[in-house]
Amino acid sequence: MNNAETITKAISSSLSIIEQEREREIISRRFGLNGQKETLEQIGEMLSITRERVRQLEKAILIRLRIAAEEGRITELAAAEKLIIRNLTEMGRIARTNQLAKKILGHEAKAIDKANFNFLGEISPALTIIADNDKYHGAIGIAEYGDEKTTRSRVDEIVALVKANKAPMNIEELDAKLDYEHPSHIEAIARLSKKLSTLNGQWGLTKWPTVNPKNIRDKIYVVLEEHKEPMHFSDIAQAISASSFRRKNVTVQAIHNELIKDSRFVLIGRGIYALDSWGYEKGTVSDIITKILKKAGDDGLSRKDIVKRVLKERKVKETTVLLNLQNKKLFVKAGKDNYKLAA
Repeated sequence: MNNAETITKAISSSLSIIEQEREREIISRRFGLNGQKETLEQIGEMLSITRERVRQLEKAILIRLRIAAEEGRITELAAAEKLIIRNLTEMGRIARTNQLAKKILGHEAKAIDKANFNFLGEISPALTIIADNDKYHGAIGIAEYGDEKTTRSRVDEIVALVKANKAPMNIEELDAKLDYEHPSHIEAIARLSKKLSTLNGQWGLTKWPTVNPKNIRDKIYVVLEEHKEPMHFSDIAQAISASSFRRKNVTVQAIHNELIKDSRFVLIGRGIYALDSWGYEKGTVSDIITKILKKAGDDGLSRKDIVKRVLKERKVKETTVLLNLQNKKLFVKAGKDNYKLAA
C-alpha cells in the first residue's frame, strides 16, 4: 500500500465511525474532504439549520472522533499516524501542512490533500494542528513536543530574537541563543511564521529585502552582498537569473537602469558596481584623486601612491588614472614626481 492509499484509508475509516449521513456531510464539507471547504453558513443553508447548530454538531462529532481515535477504534488511523510522525521527525517534528503533504505524497499538495492531513491532525491524539492565520502558516506537529499554544509561543520567541538582532541570523546563531535538541527543530518552527523569511541560509523579517527581495533593486543588493565584491552589471543579471528568487527573469538593461538609480550602488569601473556599504563613494576618477590629495595635504603624493590608492577604489586601468592626473585645472606637480591639488 502506497502513502496516498494509507492516508485515504485513514480518512474513510474515520468517516465510517460517524453513523449519521448528515454528520458525515458536515465534517466532509467543513474540512473540504470532497475538494471544497465550506463555511458554517453554507452548510447551514444546505441542511436548513442555523450556523450555530452546524458549529455545535461539528464540535460534538470531532469530540466523538477523537475519543474513538484514542480508544483505537479507527482501524486505519494508526498506519497513517505512523507515516505522518515518521516524516515529521525527519522534518524537525513539525511542518507546514502543504510541505508535509508534498513530502508524503510526492507531489505539490492540492486543496484536498491539505484538507485530508488537517482532518487527520485534528482527530489524532498523536498529532497537533496549528491553524493558519495572519501570523502563522497552517501546520501539523507531533503532539508530544507541544500543543498549538506552546508551538506559537516558540515561533514568537524566534521572531523576537531576529527582530532584536536587527539583522538576519543563520540557524547556528539562533541555536546558540535557544535551547533545542537540534537546529532542525528551530528551522522547522521558524518556517511556521509569516513574519519571517529565509534566503541563502539567513533568517530575517519578511519586510527585510535582504531575505525577501521583492523588486529588482533588492535582488541586485542581495547578489552583490552574497558575492562580496564588485560585479559587472551583466554578471549581476546572470546571477539573478540563476538564483532561487521568485520572478527572476530580468533583462541586462533593466539591471543597468536600476543600478544607476539607486544610491546604494557605486560605479567603480566600466559597468562594474559595488555597494556603498563597502566604503566606496560615488564620483569620477578625478573626484577620487581629489579626495585622496585632500587627505594628503600640502605635501601631495607621488604618482605611484596616487595610482595605488585610486585602484583600491576604482576598477580602471593605470593609464586612466595617469590621464586624469594631467588635468591642470585640478592637479599640479609638486616636485619631480609629486602631485597636489591646484590652488
